[in-house]
Amino acid sequence: MADRLDTPIDRSMRWRLPRVNFESEPLGRGAERIARFSGTPQFLVYLTVFVVAWILWNTLAPARLQFDSAALGFTALTLMLSLQASYSAPLILLAQNRQDDRDRVQAEQDRQRAERNLTDTEYLTREIAGLRLALQDVATRDFVRSELRTMLEDLREEFEEDRREPDNASEDTTGESASIDSAPASGSDSTSKENGITK
Repeated sequence: MADRLDTPIDRSMRWRLPRVNFESEPLGRGAERIARFSGTPQFLVYLTVFVVAWILWNTLAPARLQFDSAALGFTALTLMLSLQASYSAPLILLAQNRQDDRDRVQAEQDRQRAERNLTDTEYLTREIAGLRLALQDVATRDFVRSELRTMLEDLREEFEEDRREPDNASEDTTGESASIDSAPASGSDSTSKENGITK
């Protein structure tokens, strides 16, 4: 007897009820399906057809085939509808709680995503500002274009000047040849005049 009191009871030998995880995902999905189906027009049509058929059967059928007396106010039908309503409310609340949890997780993910986007935007803004500051000392495309345009105009002016110089040189040479031709003619005239005077 003393040995039994000193020896702890083996936990594996204890009789225990099977544990059921009431917050399991399959149970939650089933509750959501029932809650969604309970709020559809299809469920309302099915429930209306069931209630009408129940009442007609227990009213118009022979007395020996009736199972819910109309004189008692359809007690069984009232009990069934009460049970259905009492189970529907917790299922709907369970579905709403699961939806709230999903919304909360989604909102947290959206917040984290917005923070990452804000961080990335700030980083890109700083990088762009740094690039702008760095490009202030670098020749931009417009500056290079203006410099090239200026160089092209200078080259055109030099080319025009080079073309004008041969024309001026040719004009000078023609003027000199004309003066040379006129000089002998004047010399011959003076010689003829001298010969006339001597005669």
